[in-house]
Parts: sequence; C-alpha cells; structure tokens
Amino acid sequence: VNTWCKLVRYIRSISRQWQSTPPGSPHSHHLLTSRLSSILPTFFFASSSILVLTMLADLSKGTILYFTPVLMLTALLLSLFAYLAPTVMLHSQVALLTVTPSSALTQPGSSKAVDGPSILLGPLGSCSRTNNEAGLICTPSSISPVYNTSIFTSDTPSSVISAPPEGAPAFMAISLALSAIFFIMYTAISFRHLMGKAGAAWEKPSVQRFSAWIGILAFLLGLASSLIIFMWFGKAADDFNQSIQGQGSNGPQLIANTGNAFTMIWVAYAFFAIPVVVSLAKFHVLATK
Repeated sequence: VNTWCKLVRYIRSISRQWQSTPPGSPHSHHLLTSRLSSILPTFFFASSSILVLTMLADLSKGTILYFTPVLMLTALLLSLFAYLAPTVMLHSQVALLTVTPSSALTQPGSSKAVDGPSILLGPLGSCSRTNNEAGLICTPSSISPVYNTSIFTSDTPSSVISAPPEGAPAFMAISLALSAIFFIMYTAISFRHLMGKAGAAWEKPSVQRFSAWIGILAFLLGLASSLIIFMWFGKAADDFNQSIQGQGSNGPQLIANTGNAFTMIWVAYAFFAIPVVVSLAKFHVLATK
C-alpha cells in the first residue's frame, strides 16, 4: 500500500512537470520517457506484491473454510476404522496388536516362512485363525472384550494378551461421538455464509464457544485413551516376546507387534488438531471482544 501511494505521488509530480514544460519541447518528451522508465520497476513490484498478498489471503481463507472440514472428516473416519477393526471391519488389515507366526525370536537370523496360529486384537475384540490358510474367526464386539487365545499351544504366554482397562474403549467411544458432533458443528460454522437465514444460528458466539469446547474435549479424551491403550499393548507385546525368547529354540514360533491401527490413530489426531486450533483461535478472538 505504501509503495502504491508513493507511486501515485510520483506520477502526479511527473504530470505537473510535464505540463509545465512548453509544448513541442524535446525536453518534455525526454522527461516523460525517462521518468516513466524509472517507475516501471516500482509499478511491477507493487502489482506483484498486491497479487501475491491477494492470493495468500484467498488461500488462507480457503484453507480455513474448506480444507479443515475435510481434515476433520478424515480424522473422524480414521479413528472410527481403528476403533471398529478388526471385529467389525478390516478383519485382516487393521489391528492394535498382532501375534503372527515367525521364527525371528526362536531362530534369530532365519528367514524361512512359518505357518501357525495368529491373532489380531482391537479395542472391541479379536480375530484369530489356526494357520495361514484358515479363515479368520472374530469374537463378538464388546466394550469389555475377551480375546480368543485358545488357538495357541500351552507353552505360549497368552496370559499377557489381555484386554485393556474397560474405561479406555468406552472413553474412545465417547470421544468418537463428541468428534462427530464437533465435525457437524465445525462444518456448519464454516459454511454458515452459504445457509441463508439458517446460518444465523451459527453466528452466535455461544454456539461457536460450545463447538470449540466439544472439539477440545473430544481431542483430549480420545488422545488420552489412545495413549493408555498404546502403552498397554506395547507392554503386552514386550512381555510376550521376552517370554518367547526365554524359551529358546524350543519356544513357539510367534512374535507380537503393535499394529497399524495406532498409526491411523496418530495420523487422525494430527489432522484433528488443526480444526481444534482454528476453533481455539476463533474462541480467543471472541473472548477478547
């Protein structure tokens, strides 16, 4: 803006000098040409700056209005998939903890394929099979799941594979419900300018504050529950593998690992954090008015 103001003043001064020069004078043509050539770089710089600033403003507005709801929807779906797997959906693809056939613990360095029982654990239950060719059998989904470890032999330390504290899956379910409410409210607030008269309800500061608090509560509750479950299954995997290693080469050829569901959860909450931060920023602005 300052550059444009200086440019306008400079053009006015050129105009006054050119008008004060006698008509037909060679000096007038030379003066106009030299002055115009000197302001062209400034003109292009000012024009480019305004264009870039306009693009950045539009990009920032578009990101907040249109991109963050997409991130929130992605976070909600990822969290939901991780919560329902493997008993309800993605039976063989997603799990919090997996126990699969492997000779890595009993015969270090061996790369031969091993056939044997395997189990995939989730917040609501487990899916297991007796060998690599058998079909998966899933337990009924429950907030207090009982994992089917009967497929393992008696020397398998299956006692360390237990369900997490009952409150953790329940709090994850509450977090998912709150996340769904936050997604609906956040999207409605973002697109309220397209709703006509119905959008007036989403203009109220109290509604926007409530939406922000719902988002914060859902984020913290879900993240805390996920961390508890991650530590629970991480400890279970370590104890299981140490017990297998303690049996030496005669131990069962199995290995436990935390599953890809945790990766989905961490990505989900990384995406979730962005709409929450945007809501907090709006909340902060409203609080200071």
